[in-house]
This record gives sequence, C-alpha cells and structure tokens, in this order.
Amino acid sequence: MKPLSGIRIVEFDGLGPVTFAGMMLADLGADIVRLTRAASAGAAVFDQVGGEILHRGRAAVPVDLKDKADRVRILDLVSRSDAVIEGFRPGVMERLGLGPEALQAQNPRLVYGRVTGWGQSGPLASEVGHDINYLALSGALHALGDAERPPRPPLNMLGDYGGGAMMLVTGLLAALIEARTTGHGRIVDAAMTDGSALLTSLFHAFRPLGLWNDTPGTNLLDGGAPFYRCYRCRDGRFVAVGALEPRFYAALVEGLGLATEEVPQFPVTQWPALHGRFEAIFMTRDRDDWATHFSGTEACVTPVLTMAEAPLHPHNAARDTFSAGPPIQPSPAPRFGKAAIMPGPGTRKTLDAALSAWSVDRIGSSADAS
Repeated sequence: MKPLSGIRIVEFDGLGPVTFAGMMLADLGADIVRLTRAASAGAAVFDQVGGEILHRGRAAVPVDLKDKADRVRILDLVSRSDAVIEGFRPGVMERLGLGPEALQAQNPRLVYGRVTGWGQSGPLASEVGHDINYLALSGALHALGDAERPPRPPLNMLGDYGGGAMMLVTGLLAALIEARTTGHGRIVDAAMTDGSALLTSLFHAFRPLGLWNDTPGTNLLDGGAPFYRCYRCRDGRFVAVGALEPRFYAALVEGLGLATEEVPQFPVTQWPALHGRFEAIFMTRDRDDWATHFSGTEACVTPVLTMAEAPLHPHNAARDTFSAGPPIQPSPAPRFGKAAIMPGPGTRKTLDAALSAWSVDRIGSSADAS
C-alpha cells in the first residue's frame, strides 16, 4: 500500500499547479476523481496540456459545472471525500455553489485546497497572470540571470510547481492530519507568489549579513562564483560545477591542472578573472571527457544532460528515476523503499460511475467518524 491509500480527493481539473499536485497525490496513493470539462467546454485542451503523464493515476470524469444536476451529484461525491483541490480564480467556485463554505457544510471534515497565482486576498487577487508574473512579484525572478541580460524564467518549475503545487500538497497533507484528530477541515490558500517568496528565504537571510546583493550573476549561488556555475565545453555542451566547500574546490582546481595558491577561492573580487581562466580550460575538452575526468573525485562536476539524455544516465537507470515508457516519464518521488511505484495511466469514467465507486465508505472516512 502507498502512504495515501484510502484518501479520497476530488480534483477540479485545471492547468499548472493543480494538475501537478493531483499527479503527486495520486503517485502517493490517493484515490482521486478528476472532474474535467465536458467536451463542449474545452476538455480536449486541458487533456492535451496535461497529457497522459500529468494525468496519470486518476480517473477523468467529464462534468458541466454550470449544470444543476451535475452540481448536485458533485456535492454528493464531495460528501464522500476527504479533500478537494481547485485552481480557479477567487470567487468562481463560490458563484457555482461549490466554494468551501458550501462544500464544508456538506462535509465538515473536508479539506479544501485552492491554489492561485496571487492568493485569495490582496489587491491583485482577481487579476490574471502566469508563472512568470508571480515570480516577478515575489523577488525570485530578478535573481535568475546576470547583470547584462533580462532574467530568464525557469520554465514553470519555480512558480507553478515549487511555489504553487508543492505548497498546496504540503498544506493539504497537514490539514488532512488535523482533520483526523479534530473532525474539522481547513481551507488551504496556496498562492504561487507566497510560495515563490518562501523559497527565497535563504537569500533574505544572506542579505543582512552582506552575503547577497541585488546584482544578478554576482553572488554565491546565482552563477557569480566561478566554482558554482556551468561551463561550455569544446563540443558545445556543458558541465555543471558545484565545488562550494574548500576541499571540493581544491579537487576542482587540481582537476583543471591548477593550484589553489595560484587561483584561491576568495576574495570575491577575483571571481571575474577566475571565470575567464576556468572557461578557457573547460573549452579544451568535450563534455563527456570532463565527466569521465572528474568521475570519482570530490570536484562536484557533472554533465548537463538534456531531457532526452537524462533517462539513459546509469545512475538514473539504476534508480528507475524515469519509467521505461512509453511514454518515458519521471517516476514518482519521494519513494518509500527501494523502488518507485509507477501508477497506471489515467482512465475515464462517468460521474455516476465515480459515485458508485465511492458508495461504500472506508474505515476512518468522514462519513463513519463521529
């Protein structure tokens, strides 16, 4: 059994963090019904974006949220569930009669998880936006780049998934534990701006100590340090260098044919000159030559793999970090034992079938607890 086996969750289909959170919860064993938009309302678009990877492990049930009969049956489904997750703009679910107040009136133990860009309150709560906008306001985006170019968005991993989905899952799990002891659910308000800001905590700790400044590409962990950045190699590919600690730096320098007395790790004022020296040396070999050269050392040098290459790396293959496919996809994480357990592909069923499947309450559910 998986850790969340027996937990029932209703997922109101969406894009970005809700879909990723649903995948994570399903990977952990939750029994999830994913309420999708009916074909006339654009379900195909949502399915194409999520694909069979992000929608794995849970049933898709087409519904029309504006249809009264469907809403009545959704309320019945929610009364048999432990949690709900949704990612609509503030006020949308309330207007449909499916907001937390209405659903928790049906099921007091229900945990209602909602994730948005700006959160449920504040002057921007009703405004539109995307991952890049939430990162921009959190202060995180400014640090992603260098002083000579605009910040580069980190795909949608930091805002949508790190600041949004991960915070939603964390809050949901905490509230589920509380509901089992108190009998009362919570409303989880996960905002991507809040979550992205939280992820910058270390750098806010650095600032008053004089260890971080607002010039991108000049700090310890943003590519400013010559011993913590990526370098282009002779074949046009890259290696990643993470030699932070003094002994790791010594191993890096030795591997580059230099001496620490010649190229000391500090002061910071010497970093630009070291960049140039290290760049010139890394350009003398191909990426995989450098990977072999530093293998088994403490220099913390690894090849920068493409998404196509990553599943083939021996370490990833040994750990089954990716499934064999098709399609090839990342395996669930974290794991609870030696092997990751890959859930099956998403299925389709009707709303009536979903209700029937949840017609018998399991031990410890909200329906049989007093």
